[in-house]
Amino acid sequence: MKAQELRALGTAELEKRLHELLKEQFNLRMQQRTGQLSRPSQVKAVRRDISRVKTLMTEQTKVAAGTGQ
Repeated sequence: MKAQELRALGTAELEKRLHELLKEQFNLRMQQRTGQLSRPSQVKAVRRDISRVKTLMTEQTKVAAGTGQ
């Protein structure tokens, strides 16, 4: 998911998306360990999506607190 699309989401939706991504990351790691993972690049993509969501959540927190830009 692109950062622009994520910015349109609220805090609750971002938290939900983060939870889904963490579950997906766990499942991908399990598949990787058992040798069932067909697309190894998917692990990297999910990790980057998690990072995007966490970054946006931090930005929203700073803006709400009045310390951000």
